[in-house]
Amino acid sequence: MPNRTATKSKTKKANSTDCGISQLSPVALTLMADFFKVLSEVSRLQIVCCLKAGAKNVTEIIEETGLGQANVSKHLKILNQAGIVSREQQGVCVYYKIANPFLFELCDLVCDTLSMQMEQQSQQIQQLAALRQSRR
Repeated sequence: MPNRTATKSKTKKANSTDCGISQLSPVALTLMADFFKVLSEVSRLQIVCCLKAGAKNVTEIIEETGLGQANVSKHLKILNQAGIVSREQQGVCVYYKIANPFLFELCDLVCDTLSMQMEQQSQQIQQLAALRQSRR
C-alpha cells in the first residue's frame, strides 16, 4: 500500500513552487493577459523606460522618446487605465509616474530570460558553424 503521507508531502511540495496561475479563473487570466497586452507595444515600453528615472510631463516624455505628442498622449491614457502609470496635476502640467515599481523587476526578469535564450542560440549557431566547417 502506498505511503499517503509521502504522496501528500510530494503534492504539497509541487504546489508550493506553483506561482498560483494554474489556480486562477478564466476571468482572472483574462485580466492578466490584458495587463501583458498593454506592455506588448514598443511605444508604451519606451514611455515606461522613460519614467524609470521619475515623474515627467508629456513634453519631457516626447523629448526623451522622440514620439509624437498625439502618440504619447494615447499611450499614456492606456498605461493609466491599466494602472501602470499614475498622473498628478501640478499647476498647468500633468506629471506621469510609474504606479508600481515592481514593473521594472518584471522587465529585468524578461531581459535576463531573453539574454539566456540568445546565449543558448549563439552557442547552437557556433556548433552548427563548426560542424559545417568540419565538413569542408
